[in-house]
Amino acid sequence: MGNHRGMSAWQLAMMALGTVVGGSFFLGSSVAIKAAGPAVLISYVLGAVLVYFILYSLSEMTVANAAPGSFRSFAGDVFGPGVSFVVGWVYWTGLILAMSSEATAVSLLIREWLPDISISLVGSMIIIAVTLINLLGADNLSKLESSLAAIKLLAIIAFILMALSIISGIMPGITRVGLGELNREMLFPAGLGGVAGSMLIVLLTYAGFETIGLAASEAQNPVKTVPKAINYTVFTLVGLYVICIAVIMPLVPTDALNEEISPMVAALNRWGIDWAGTVLNIVLITAILSTMLAAMFGLGRMIRSLALDGQAPKWLKTMEDVPRRGIIFSGIAMLVGMSMSLILPETVYIFLLSSSGFALLFTYAVILATHIRFRKKYGCPPNGKCQMPAYPYSDWIALTGLVAIIVSMPLVPGQGSGLIAGLIIVAVYSSAYLVMRSIKRVRKNHKINNTGIGTLSKMRMSMEASEELTDKNRESDKDRSH
Repeated sequence: MGNHRGMSAWQLAMMALGTVVGGSFFLGSSVAIKAAGPAVLISYVLGAVLVYFILYSLSEMTVANAAPGSFRSFAGDVFGPGVSFVVGWVYWTGLILAMSSEATAVSLLIREWLPDISISLVGSMIIIAVTLINLLGADNLSKLESSLAAIKLLAIIAFILMALSIISGIMPGITRVGLGELNREMLFPAGLGGVAGSMLIVLLTYAGFETIGLAASEAQNPVKTVPKAINYTVFTLVGLYVICIAVIMPLVPTDALNEEISPMVAALNRWGIDWAGTVLNIVLITAILSTMLAAMFGLGRMIRSLALDGQAPKWLKTMEDVPRRGIIFSGIAMLVGMSMSLILPETVYIFLLSSSGFALLFTYAVILATHIRFRKKYGCPPNGKCQMPAYPYSDWIALTGLVAIIVSMPLVPGQGSGLIAGLIIVAVYSSAYLVMRSIKRVRKNHKINNTGIGTLSKMRMSMEASEELTDKNRESDKDRSH
């Protein structure tokens, strides 16, 4: 790959924030708040702890070896090529399905202003645009992604300031709210089961941070840059998420929220700030586009990594700085994914789409399991700079938490099918790997046999030629004696 200046810690962090802060937070947080009530703040803090452990597991391995395949390459190193193949393709498939649905979501939001426009046309144009922008390369993309991510973050900050002004009574024309709805809400309205049920949605609002690992090979100095980027990402997310959810609580009853409207819009609408819905819809479109851009960045590099290891078609292999073939292939896959929503029966499509959450949780569980084995095999990264606190207990605690969240998926409405669909996808890719391995063995044995047969044929021909020469020599000796 060619030489380039590389991405800074801030650019890496903004790329990660661009992937993370999307529709899952602006809309999905309503479901989490309704499930857990005010105790959802505990869910967000616990989610942040899990993300911290997962990210620092990834960071230690990345500092030791900034492999282009990131967590997939590390898993292959310690568990073998089978795990590497499965986790790479499961992650790629889950993200493709999620991003194709995001394109549909943006189309629906745009249709509110342009009701006669075709959803499939707008969705296709968005996917094509996201693909073409990614072909510009990491440096150019990171600048655009930083701008889009900044819009999202500033929108959240602006909402927090407006909410605080309403709560404190500074907002003109609105009496002081104070604790408001919190005075009438129970801390645990659904018990600990509500907190457990909200954890899946909460963790998905943090999903996408693994982009840091996939971009590490293109950073200026991964050993220093990656840990800094992780700190920026974790503390920015935790601070904004927790404060944002905290200021929503006094403004709107939790049972009045649903997945059809952002809790921020619902909170401001309740207090007469109706224009907030239009503004936040624009921000939501920006947020989803930003997420798609950053996700495509990771998808293209994941496909290239798979191809370089012989786990994807050879024609996807490239050594360029920008994995154009992987990006274009992923873009086409997104178009196919979006068309599935139009072709397949709705129940079948939703069943497949629900697997995207499982795919991410599965990937994070593999990252933690890989780190445990990685540290046993290699110890701390170069120069002994261990980053993961309380190893291996932190890894095991986080891994147990992730497994518990995966097992509890059926408790969350609509996610039971996600667990089943996810397990089916893992089984399909595991079977595909076993078939591929069997075919390679047959070809290898066939090649060895052919080589052996060729060698035997040559030996026979050589022996026959030798015998002919011996016979001729004997005949010439007889002629001489006569």
